[in-house]
Amino acid sequence: MRPVQSNPMTARLADIAAQAGVSEATVSRVLNGKPGVASTTRESVLAALDVLGYERPVKLRRRSAGLVGLITPELENPIFPALAQVIGQALTRQGYTPVLATQTPGGSTEDELTEMLVDRGVSGIIFVSGLHADTTADMQRYEKLRAQGVPFVLVDGFSPQVQAPFISPDDRAAMQLAVTHLVSLGHTRIGLALGPRRFVPVLRKIEGFVRAVRDQLGVAEQQIESELIQHSLYTLEGGQAAASALMDRGCTAVVCASDMMALGAIRAARQRGLEVPDDISVVGFDDSPLIAFTDPPLTTVRKPVPAMGQAAVRTLLEEIGGTPAPHSEFVFMPELVVRGSTAAGPLHGSS
Repeated sequence: MRPVQSNPMTARLADIAAQAGVSEATVSRVLNGKPGVASTTRESVLAALDVLGYERPVKLRRRSAGLVGLITPELENPIFPALAQVIGQALTRQGYTPVLATQTPGGSTEDELTEMLVDRGVSGIIFVSGLHADTTADMQRYEKLRAQGVPFVLVDGFSPQVQAPFISPDDRAAMQLAVTHLVSLGHTRIGLALGPRRFVPVLRKIEGFVRAVRDQLGVAEQQIESELIQHSLYTLEGGQAAASALMDRGCTAVVCASDMMALGAIRAARQRGLEVPDDISVVGFDDSPLIAFTDPPLTTVRKPVPAMGQAAVRTLLEEIGGTPAPHSEFVFMPELVVRGSTAAGPLHGSS
């Protein structure tokens, strides 16, 4: 007969380790939700628990294969519903049910939404334009999530501190496309209207814009930073305020970091009795649904939403399946869509 082991906990660890074919230390790490365990190993340990009839710790209860969380900012900017739709359809095709969690001003925070989704036992989470894009935010929250064994993918924004796959548009290339287009039309004083400086996509757009204006128009970096870049909010009103400031500084063309801001820029021009594109050209960013039907139809840099949404789902399902892409950024090329809001620069535009 086997001698009775004095400590039932040790007996349990030994049994589970033997059943899973791993060390007791590894079993302990899994049970305590510690990081550093391969997802396939974690699954073996959890399967061993089930086989031996032990109850899983609450945190490690079987995740319903069905649910995948999608956390987005407010849905007022039409690009977010567009991305949510692509991601939702791709998940549904793979047999998963998307759970959309939207942040609203004064509503639940990203952390609260994450906790709610984890409590629901989601198989994984896709974050769109979340705190991972904010250079001032604490990135520990994502490591904590990883330690809980929840796979996740981050869209729009990059942090070297977070061990996860990122999906981004090439913001620098987007600005290169917009500036090149406006320079080819004869504009020599081009402004950039964008959101708060702390966001990664904003910093990248500034980099791309500064490089393009410097290389193509010979403007000094310091002058570009001080005169041609205006920070505001990613809203129609924000675009209106930023474009107004840039027009005061003699800009004959304004590149905006979102289509919503671009609509605000058109409104600012009209308030001054200016015509778009005859007096001032405006370029947007995103190519949101319906933006082709504005007056005038908006020239914009199209964010590759279908490709980005599908890649986010594919990458997340690989994470869930145990073949993760640990810390990589998949960058997608945007394209310029020329419509009616850009035209030749005024002959006597300021230089």
